[in-house]
Amino acid sequence: MTKSTSTANHHTTSTSKRPLRSGRFVLALVSMAVLAGCANYSSVKPGMSIAEAVQKLGKPSTTCTREDGTQRLIWTMQPYGQYAWGTNTTPQGTVVELQQLLTDKHFQVLTTGTWTDQRLLCEFGEPANKYGISKGNEIVWAYRYKQEDVWNSMMYVYMGPQGNLVNRFHPAPDPDALSDGDRMR
Repeated sequence: MTKSTSTANHHTTSTSKRPLRSGRFVLALVSMAVLAGCANYSSVKPGMSIAEAVQKLGKPSTTCTREDGTQRLIWTMQPYGQYAWGTNTTPQGTVVELQQLLTDKHFQVLTTGTWTDQRLLCEFGEPANKYGISKGNEIVWAYRYKQEDVWNSMMYVYMGPQGNLVNRFHPAPDPDALSDGDRMR
């Protein structure tokens, strides 16, 4: 059993429409913050103590304690950013390797084994959105990311009718990144 805590703000979408211009402005600000913070993420090296990593990156948005007592630490830019970094720790309290989690390659881990909501949270952190869909009566977690390092996308992870077990996932264009002409009406 793993325990997790998350300091990320839970963001649920609504049908209210916000001006596209302000959404683009927020996305631009977040993108600049991510680019400015890249040097910080690259400064966390394997073998560094957890305290040193937290000093450089701040408090993780998600912390999970694993069965063996080690931890999984995740720093995410969700709900509006497209990146999340995570690391496992050793029993001695050092980080193993900091890696970018929201990539096509890393999402492929969802094809192996059984993925509960808790395991998903401890692997990728909080999603940008959690949706309830009536057709199929499912909960969907949506992670904003750069598909193939190019396309503004969302990875939709379907959690079944109880919202606790992954049954499929797929990428799609990020609706907040589409221009007015590209939006479905």
